[in-house]
Amino acid sequence: MTTTPQTIEVNSRRYRWMQRPVVVVCVDGCEPAYLDAAIAAGVAPCLARMRAEGADLLADCVVPSFTNPNNLSIVTGAPPAVHGICGNYFFDRELGEEVMMNDPKYLRAGTVLAAFADAGAKVAVVTAKDKLRKLLGNHMKGICFSSEKADQVTQEENGITGVLDMVGMPVPSVYSAELSEFVFAAGVKLMERHRPDLMYLSTTDYVQHKAAPGSPAANAFYAMMDKYLAQLDRLGAIIVLTADHGMNDKHGADGSPKVIYLQDQLDAWYGPERARVILPITDPYVVHHGALGSYATVYAPDEAAAAEWIERIRALPGVELVLTRAEAAARFELPPDRIGDIVVVSEQSTVLGTSASRHDLSGLDAPLRSHGGISEQRVPLICNRPVSGIASGRRLRNFDALDLALNHAAA
Repeated sequence: MTTTPQTIEVNSRRYRWMQRPVVVVCVDGCEPAYLDAAIAAGVAPCLARMRAEGADLLADCVVPSFTNPNNLSIVTGAPPAVHGICGNYFFDRELGEEVMMNDPKYLRAGTVLAAFADAGAKVAVVTAKDKLRKLLGNHMKGICFSSEKADQVTQEENGITGVLDMVGMPVPSVYSAELSEFVFAAGVKLMERHRPDLMYLSTTDYVQHKAAPGSPAANAFYAMMDKYLAQLDRLGAIIVLTADHGMNDKHGADGSPKVIYLQDQLDAWYGPERARVILPITDPYVVHHGALGSYATVYAPDEAAAAEWIERIRALPGVELVLTRAEAAARFELPPDRIGDIVVVSEQSTVLGTSASRHDLSGLDAPLRSHGGISEQRVPLICNRPVSGIASGRRLRNFDALDLALNHAAA
């Protein structure tokens, strides 16, 4: 007979062994208002019940409020200062080039998922986009695949075969609500057929980039999600739902994007090739946001230049916060070697770009909605069961989701 440990320690936090299946759901771009609107419209009865009978909390996500830093924070239970992923994209000073941080080699900490799998738990991960799969599944024994490449799964790479037959859906477009629906449908089928002890489901924010809370498209998305959550609930799982970040309108009254093109501005002030502006929102999927978000880092030639630039950037209309590298690393718990000399955060309705010529906005078929700043930091943290033992006044984070599910939720 195999015995399992009572607790697992990962990144200086202890987690109790699950007494029933645990499902943590990261709803990409889930501004709390989306849940409020869907529940008020009567299209999300399971979510309404979770909030009324379980735990209805709010938490702060990681800044920059982007997908990769927050998903990795959730599965490690730690901020980017610990796990190392502080954006989708950064400037590697040693290589002298801009690189994607999708490779697990950039991870500096293990995940809670891998630790439980190593201890004998059945673990499953389903993501919408494949960019996250290898990071979330790093060193994890179990099932791990993406909706985007569900037709390419192998037993060796993904721990499963025949996903399309299991789910009963074709591979969805990467720019569709169905990419997220596939995640939920797969989660339900996995719970029915494999009954994992611990499962992580992560969606895409395609809908949230286009549709505001309460809009027909948004309510339809949350109604779809609610249907699958209800099935997981009936299957006896403890469910904790949170988000990687919120979402806000980033446009003027005429619908045109409100953008500060920071590279153009610095070039105009100081000449070309003095500054290098990096947008960590950049990834292979930019049609719905044009690589525009509310957070940027700037690399300067020296400290004196950085100090001067900070003062001038601070005075730009639409800028909320400008910090030195050390200030940003301390305030946002970021790895200092992977951020610029200056960190710039724009206010709620404004985004940051590099140069106007480098952003293709032709794919925007709706007024711009995006994220990345402090204004997108507040996210839901809800559970389908009552929770206890949370200290009064504790600042909750989205990366407390596994702690909530494993240590505080009623079995």
